[in-house]
Amino acid sequence: NTATRARRMTPRRVFALPRQQSLFLPAVLNPFVQEVKLAKADIIKCVFRGIFLVPIRAIFLTLVLMVTWPVAVITTFLHPLKGAVAPMTGWRRFMCRHVMAFLGRSYYFFMGFRVVVKGQQVSSAEAPILVVAPHSTFFDGIVCIVAGLPSTVSRTENLATPIFGRFVRCLQPVLVSRQDPDSRKNTIMEIDSRAKSGGRWPQILVFPEGTCTNRSCLITFKQGAFVPGVPVQPVVMRYPNRLDTVTWTWQGFSSPCFDLCPLLQFLPPVTPTEEEKKRPVLFARTVRNVMAQALGVPVTDHTYEDCRLMISAGELTLPMEAGLVEFTKISQKLDLKWDNVKKELEGFAAVACSCKGGRITIQEFASFLKLPISPALQELFALFDRDGDGTIDFREYVIGVTILCRPANTEEVLRTAFQLFDTDEDQRITHEEFSSMLRSALGVCDLNVSKLFKEIDTDSSEFITFSEFQAFALNHPEYAKLFTTYLELQRYQALQGVESEFSSTNHVSSEDNQEESISDKKDD
Repeated sequence: NTATRARRMTPRRVFALPRQQSLFLPAVLNPFVQEVKLAKADIIKCVFRGIFLVPIRAIFLTLVLMVTWPVAVITTFLHPLKGAVAPMTGWRRFMCRHVMAFLGRSYYFFMGFRVVVKGQQVSSAEAPILVVAPHSTFFDGIVCIVAGLPSTVSRTENLATPIFGRFVRCLQPVLVSRQDPDSRKNTIMEIDSRAKSGGRWPQILVFPEGTCTNRSCLITFKQGAFVPGVPVQPVVMRYPNRLDTVTWTWQGFSSPCFDLCPLLQFLPPVTPTEEEKKRPVLFARTVRNVMAQALGVPVTDHTYEDCRLMISAGELTLPMEAGLVEFTKISQKLDLKWDNVKKELEGFAAVACSCKGGRITIQEFASFLKLPISPALQELFALFDRDGDGTIDFREYVIGVTILCRPANTEEVLRTAFQLFDTDEDQRITHEEFSSMLRSALGVCDLNVSKLFKEIDTDSSEFITFSEFQAFALNHPEYAKLFTTYLELQRYQALQGVESEFSSTNHVSSEDNQEESISDKKDD
């Protein structure tokens, strides 16, 4: 019984928040990088094939374009320039679905593409929307040719492009205008209208990922194609060549130096449930899971915003991959907007600017906080370091600041901290009070806190007011969590002392019961 009670009394250090499995690292850390290493034999093949094939292919491609452009002009003759008010019918639709599609296949054939198609494409009435993934290269446009030139989403400016603009008009695209503030809403309304036309309009083809990846996973699907709540037909793309020479990503790119055999597979249409019709995000996840299972790849919560963060990381002299956080998951679970995460990236860069690889060690963490390494600082670092590898990356930093530091930055905590520093209760903290408290808290006798004190004392008055103290804490939430961690450690050590005293005075049964009662009260 005594041993049982002792185990009940044993104090344990508990993290501020449990490690949520949903915030663990994704199966694919960086789907936006592509590196191709060609052997000498492959390079020699590229050179010799280029010498002989490039001129021949250029001639045939030019001939195909010379035929395709007048056909496109005839097909779109007297058709509305900026957007179609009604679907093409009769001979125009025949020209698009058959003649233009044939010329498009010929164009890709002379580029070296040999397309293999599996599955059966259904009609527009059965599945008004085609969703294609993974999107990895601009050559993915071949699916538009194979599918009989369905409508796409395109910028209005593309219609005015010489030659190419005529080809775009044959697709009867859903137009997006950067100048129109309501463009996003109007685009979704147009997709919804066409999807519910009962097959009058051609199918709409969408790449729901919204950016190119290396095909190692499926990232977050945008909701636009799933808002209408109509059946969609998934189309998965594979490039099963020995060498990947087509993938075009944010880090690294390649070019088609070999003949390619892309494989397109039309999967059975997916019909949304009533719940998925009300919540497009659920429908998007369902379709993504179906496509990922067909491809045999995992899914992650990366999105185009991660690419923007990669660019920002590069501008801040960090490795580009440092900006990857799985933006969809982080933004939803932590209620963060892109601007918030971008601001945290700037804060992270201030700490990690001298680090190699964009990861913070405990030495750099302590240096940034202008404090020595102490038990309290080590515990705070451990809370940030979610995978326990001894460093903090940007993803861990964002999670730590959001769920650990900012909740600890309440006015009650700040006032308690201020009162502990203000030993003479004159509503201001002198340099001596500040350094004395930190020496005691961190257990360092020769601690120099002059730089930190000056940083908080913004008006150089030689003392810190509560408003200065609060303003600094709000801009540097790490210090608030460091303070609460110190208090938790003090309480933990006190509980250990209670346990030690309890263990040495448990000889008599009646005294043991009394000790248990008193100790329980102290623990509460």
